[in-house]
Amino acid sequence: MDSKLLQLLVCPVTKGPLTWHPAQQELWSRSARLAYPVRDGIPVLLENEARPLSDEELGL
Repeated sequence: MDSKLLQLLVCPVTKGPLTWHPAQQELWSRSARLAYPVRDGIPVLLENEARPLSDEELGL
């Protein structure tokens, strides 16, 4: 994930920052507790495409 692109992207639900998780090919929104997929290098920032993040994944 390009670092400049990552700086521009925000969570569509909370408008908060996203963090890149390359092993899962996902962008995580801690505030929304959602993981958005990245398919073929393109972030899919749709709430209905995101999966919920567990407490374990968030380190809670």
